[in-house]
Amino acid sequence: MSLYFAMFLDEDGNRVAASEEQKNNKELAANGKIIPFLINLIDSPGHVDFSSEVTAALRVTDGALVVVDCVEGVCVQTETVLRQAIAERIRPVLFVNKLDRVMLELHMDLEQAYQTFTRAIESVNVIIATYKDDLLGEIQVYPEKGTVGFGSGLQSWGFTVEHFARQYSKKFGIPKDKMMKNLWGDRFFDAAAKKWTSDQFSADNKKLDRGFVSFILGPIESLFTAIMEDKKDAYNKMLDKLGVKIPKDAKDFMAKPLLKAVMQEWLPAANALLEMIVNHLPSPRVAQKYRVENLYSGPMDDEAAKAVRACDPKGPLMLYVSKMVPTSEKGRFYAFGRVFSGIVGTGQQVRIQGPDYVPGKKTDLFIKKVQRTVLMMGRYTEQLPDCPCGNLIGLVGIDSYLLKSGTITTYDDAHNFVTMKYSVSPVVRVSVDVQNASDLPKLMEGLKRLAKSDPLVQCFTAPTGEHIVAGAGELHLGICI
Repeated sequence: MSLYFAMFLDEDGNRVAASEEQKNNKELAANGKIIPFLINLIDSPGHVDFSSEVTAALRVTDGALVVVDCVEGVCVQTETVLRQAIAERIRPVLFVNKLDRVMLELHMDLEQAYQTFTRAIESVNVIIATYKDDLLGEIQVYPEKGTVGFGSGLQSWGFTVEHFARQYSKKFGIPKDKMMKNLWGDRFFDAAAKKWTSDQFSADNKKLDRGFVSFILGPIESLFTAIMEDKKDAYNKMLDKLGVKIPKDAKDFMAKPLLKAVMQEWLPAANALLEMIVNHLPSPRVAQKYRVENLYSGPMDDEAAKAVRACDPKGPLMLYVSKMVPTSEKGRFYAFGRVFSGIVGTGQQVRIQGPDYVPGKKTDLFIKKVQRTVLMMGRYTEQLPDCPCGNLIGLVGIDSYLLKSGTITTYDDAHNFVTMKYSVSPVVRVSVDVQNASDLPKLMEGLKRLAKSDPLVQCFTAPTGEHIVAGAGELHLGICI
């Protein structure tokens, strides 16, 4: 889905999420203090049976937000997804999830919690180092560089070390970048001597708390404890200090519901995630420079490749359809894909090149008009007259010419985009049949639609006359059927 996100440029030159007041302030916008962003987000399931969805999403994006459970650490599927992402030259950022469990269920010692997070982040960095691509440069993730977020998806709150560093840098009078290094790793604050040190024991041999523990996890845990034990005076005092107001509709809440409302108000997950995406993931113009070799199958010096590399709206249209999305109209699909160069518009005549198209031949090639271009906004769609390169778009009227994926272009000598490689194969097969013979045409129609909407599923008729559906695993097949 496509989201609009406004960032505010503060006096220190930091880009932070803009508040509602700042967004509506015309003076700030006129001075260039409000920077608008369009973020295209694709959510793909984490289960191994659906890694074909991940592949289809990776092809049309430039960055990946990888979510890791802080208690269970990195699972096998995370490694598969990271490997695929790096193979497609996609930059990752990390979100360490389920911090609410650490505080509420496991009651972990804060130092122990810090060590748990460190291990999870290290495991991710080991995988990244194993599959690294030199063209991508340094893509390991570090909290002190702002590429790791922490929080709870369930309670929708989250933060980055950068967020706290901005607040503490004013208080300590230390530059933000230096403060970020103090808030992660082996940095300890000696309150008596009022200085930061990398030694865990003070001059009089007292054990010091780590920066991350005392300045970030400490306040969060104190607030958790006060709210869960219903100590009104304690938490109201803390909220006043933080400048957080309890939302009106949450005034009568207690325990977990109140905690959730307060945390969302204090550390909204949306701001933490979107700031991390905007500040640390590349824009299409940057990413297509190094991704073009992976994407385009033709010569790297033809018109199409040059336009894709430059993400040029004035170049020929080059669009890759990675998935078919079912519409509310029965049996129709949006061809969902990304514009890599040029502009796609309603009523434009285009060449639709299927996966079997060979340049110079007529097989798997259709020359048709685009009926409509639509923007996918979650469960809603917005009609657009046209859409420039770098964006994700849905096209109407293409579904009858493409099965699952393909290339759409206005350049006569264009080669196809490279076909996606899946990390799983459709190996689990099941035979489907109708109870009443009269329903057979309906079954055939359903199978045809299923084959179109899922990138990996294969539907075919066996020599024995059975109708076979092949998928990646039991769960995948169960959902398909």
